Amino acid sequence: MGKDGYLPLFETKAARGRILFKCYAASVLVGITFICVYRVVHFPAAGGQLLKRWAWMGLSLAELWFSLYWFITQFVRWNPIYRYTFKDRLSQRYENAFPYIDIFVCTAKPRIEPPIMVINTVLSVMAYNYPSQKLCVYLSDDGGSDLTFYALLEASRFSKHWLPFCRKFSIEPRSPAAYFSTNPKPHDSNPLMAQERFSIKKSYEDMKNRIETTTRLGRVSEEIRKEHKGFQEWNHVSTQYNHQSIVQILIDGREDKAVDVEGQSLPTLVYLSREKRPQYHHNFKAGAMNSLIRVSSKISNGSIILNVDCDMYSNNSESVRDALCFFMDEQKGHEIAYVQFPPSYNNLTTNDLYGTCFRVLNEVDLPGLDANGGPCYIGSGCFHRRKALCGMKYSEECEREWKRETDRTARESASVLEASCKVLASCSYEENTQWGKEVPLSVSSMPSFYFFLFLSSSKKLHAYVDLQMGLKYGCSVEDIITGLSIQCRGWKSISFSPERKGFVGVAPTTLLQSLIQHKRWSEGNFQIFLSRYCPLLYGHKRIPLELQFSYCPYLLWAPNCLPTLYYVAVPSLCLLGGISLFPEISSLWALPFAYVIIAKYAYSLGEFLWFGGTIQGWWNEQRIWALRRTTSYFFALLDTILKLLGFAETTFAVTAKVSDEDVSRRYEQEVMEFGSPSPMFTIIATLAMLNLFSFVCCVKRVFVGIQIKTLESFALQGILCGVVVLINLPVYQGLFFRKDKGAMPNSVTYKSVALALLACSIALYQ
Repeated sequence: MGKDGYLPLFETKAARGRILFKCYAASVLVGITFICVYRVVHFPAAGGQLLKRWAWMGLSLAELWFSLYWFITQFVRWNPIYRYTFKDRLSQRYENAFPYIDIFVCTAKPRIEPPIMVINTVLSVMAYNYPSQKLCVYLSDDGGSDLTFYALLEASRFSKHWLPFCRKFSIEPRSPAAYFSTNPKPHDSNPLMAQERFSIKKSYEDMKNRIETTTRLGRVSEEIRKEHKGFQEWNHVSTQYNHQSIVQILIDGREDKAVDVEGQSLPTLVYLSREKRPQYHHNFKAGAMNSLIRVSSKISNGSIILNVDCDMYSNNSESVRDALCFFMDEQKGHEIAYVQFPPSYNNLTTNDLYGTCFRVLNEVDLPGLDANGGPCYIGSGCFHRRKALCGMKYSEECEREWKRETDRTARESASVLEASCKVLASCSYEENTQWGKEVPLSVSSMPSFYFFLFLSSSKKLHAYVDLQMGLKYGCSVEDIITGLSIQCRGWKSISFSPERKGFVGVAPTTLLQSLIQHKRWSEGNFQIFLSRYCPLLYGHKRIPLELQFSYCPYLLWAPNCLPTLYYVAVPSLCLLGGISLFPEISSLWALPFAYVIIAKYAYSLGEFLWFGGTIQGWWNEQRIWALRRTTSYFFALLDTILKLLGFAETTFAVTAKVSDEDVSRRYEQEVMEFGSPSPMFTIIATLAMLNLFSFVCCVKRVFVGIQIKTLESFALQGILCGVVVLINLPVYQGLFFRKDKGAMPNSVTYKSVALALLACSIALYQ
């Protein structure tokens, strides 16, 4: 029971079956301890092989890193919690007093993020089951493209028909493309719905054809330009990176004429393309979000902000009400800064070829972070309290602010608002302000700050924290660091995963896209760890210790590459050279190794299956993690070091949301895509060939030479090598057996074979 006799708007339940997990974790810890003891006790004598001593030392350090990393991950997984909302109670109390909601949709490049996909996301959030007069949708177009503006103009007209259809028949999902693809046949039991569905689908298909035709042409015709004054703005646009601010209010929800075909109010719809000039750094998505925050504060100033990526449409029309159950709870709502919905994807293959789903991370890790103080902000599908996002420190005064909220929409006309908002979206507006205060990452800036933090918890630093506004700059994962800074100001956050997923997006359909995406994430995460925003330092005495440690598994993705590369390459080379690095299979010391490996992966498999995965899906996920660790994380670590030394700058790579028909067909058939001569593929192929040569040599020694002693001494090493070979079966197919365009390029094949043979030759004749 809440305050004043109210029942709570949400409840929290601890995960079941954690006793089994804790027993498993304790047993693995014992096994790890025995492995460490073995490495110390059996360290090669000084008079033995020098190479073996160095190899043993390196393997010991790799295993020590894996052990410490595994230990840190247990903070996240120890006691996850799950949230459940009561929307009926919310409606009973606040149906006539809901706060204003501002929704931000961000896009960057119309060629990579097609306008038709963007407006499907826009239409899905316009159609929320929420009072339309209290919704304001903003599209941030960082590409400054008239193609995107034209698509949004078309969507504003189509919404007058689409929103009534959604409301009348309570359909899900409310993205037109997703709805018509997942519900291909009309309901025979409802003739009226079938008739209206046919009509609305035809209208959508006509709009889609117009948009896609214009997109293919690459320009908006003069006839279309005459339809809206906004197109005049593009008379002054030089390039994507050199243009003035563009603000256009396409639907002004304050006006009486802003209604749909049934006479119901429409949400406000705003197009924004912030000013860009070559001499100003635009700070990527974080800069776009901060411009949206300022512009929206002038137009609608909603208390709650939802931000979604342009490819992440709303899959659940009740998501706003779910989020408000947390923000408006009488007892705990005033503590909450943001509510994070986990991402889902609509184009995953049956067995999730590239391990994009993050099934266990969404179902265990995010709830685990929630239990420790709050999940991280992951950039999309997140509802924010505006005041918290704008830098306000938590205080009890935040309680029940909704009841004090009045009609805060601007009184100026749309044209006046457009003109005044252009200043807020200008390049120079943030100069000498606290907007986005940059994350430093340089050798010169690090030591003094670390020393300062270790000495004291300074009041000046607390004041510094309070002054920061909006999303943070200087890091490619602006979302993670922004969420951390909000939590350090005393706010809490919530992870919420409803039965019907809140937001659904598009997953990468090629291996290279997936690896590049993870390279950006891991690089940004490691930058945070090395900056003054490291949770262990910046979060000291501000967030719980367990939450500080819970961030670390993700921030340390990049350095994982070194022990993984060592473990994948060195034991195989030593196998060729006759150097044993593991206990004999008949020795009792082999038991800890066997137990830790079997227990860890058996539990992982069981957990994966429990949350709806498949055995093949689990195997694909193990493969992709190995590939990420040896490529994405390696290049992320390398680039981070170069930035520290001042030899590189932060970049932001937008993942392509479209692919050609051949690529899509192979993806649907779960055939791994290579196709381009990337350095990442050279590393993957070289390691695959190295382990194949070593494994073949080992098998030859055992079965051709009938050397039983070899089997005894090198069994674990051979098994490790064999597992790596199994993981890389799709790589061998791409290297030697496939003839399609997705096969491994010949240049990569030649280089990888040559490098692997060179390494094997050195190992054999050292």
